[in-house]
Amino acid sequence: MSVLILIILLSVLIFVHELGHFIVAKKNGIRVDEFAIGFPPTIFSKKKGGTKYSLNLIPFGGFVKIFGENIDEESLDPSSKDSFLNKSPLAQGAVLVAGVGFNIIFAWILISISFMAGFPSVVSESNISQIENSNVVISNLFKGSPADIAGLQSGDKIIKIENNGVVLEKTQTQNIIIHDIQSLVAQSSGEISVTIGRGGDNISNFKEILEFSIKPKQGIVDKEVVAIGISMENVGQMKLGFFKAIGRGFIMTCQLLKDIASGLVKLISGTISGNGSLSNVAGPVGIISLVGDAANFGFFYFLSFAAYISLNLAVLNILPLPALDGGRLLILIIESISHKKIKPKIVNAINGIGFLVLIILMIAITINDVLRLF
Repeated sequence: MSVLILIILLSVLIFVHELGHFIVAKKNGIRVDEFAIGFPPTIFSKKKGGTKYSLNLIPFGGFVKIFGENIDEESLDPSSKDSFLNKSPLAQGAVLVAGVGFNIIFAWILISISFMAGFPSVVSESNISQIENSNVVISNLFKGSPADIAGLQSGDKIIKIENNGVVLEKTQTQNIIIHDIQSLVAQSSGEISVTIGRGGDNISNFKEILEFSIKPKQGIVDKEVVAIGISMENVGQMKLGFFKAIGRGFIMTCQLLKDIASGLVKLISGTISGNGSLSNVAGPVGIISLVGDAANFGFFYFLSFAAYISLNLAVLNILPLPALDGGRLLILIIESISHKKIKPKIVNAINGIGFLVLIILMIAITINDVLRLF
């Protein structure tokens, strides 16, 4: 299910990205030869307004073929007024950044919807007055721990926990305190009973309620401490009105963009200095487990996760690397400043090399993802 959700998610995000290029190209009078959902073989296609619209079998996003994006003699011909290459630098730049812009706007929309519906937020002193329906939520499990073996999952909400007659239970007016759970587990003898709520779009409406018997043990967190191997957060819903949600969504979108860009800069600088590591980088394989965890927290939490991935795609695509939108934009800026066109053979060669490097990098990240599974 996580694999299926990831395929759908990436397909939607890539579609949004390509839609940005398509709309802005059309608005600037640039010929778009094809706009496709998915990749061939083609299931259905129809040509309208000079553009072939295709529905393809392989459901991994889509693509847009813009006349002049790939340099050839026809697109370089000055008489080809609808060629990307014969438009002004401003129009070309708008087309190149449109995909990134649409990914950012889409993320803003998703985050804003989450705030309107009830965004899952960690309870803190600064936001406690805005939080409803709080629960103690399992945010992480230690692999191979008693909780993991028993079948608990990230996103499970703890409703009740008991041992030797001591019972901690959530009520309509009072939540369980995390410190009390930790104390009960640390002082337990034998098995403890843990009742959790799982699934559901709302933080307090569950698809199912399950009970587990778990035997805590030492050495998971500390040699002297008895534990079951979970991390917990007090999470509730932050519901905002339309305009406040839009405003808060914009602020969060900007903050996430800043954090993602900062993290990427640190990774690149670390790689250049020889201190870089792929330990905090995830490719499609690594994202699969994150997708499952996000879905466990509820639909509207998953929307914010989708927004985060959309922003990652935006930041990656704007990097000034060959074969990416940012690389093409860099070439456009160089040509605009120098007032000289770079030879098509050189541009195509640079893009080809850049694409090869990206493929090698993706293979390395995927191998790293697989190794982390074992």
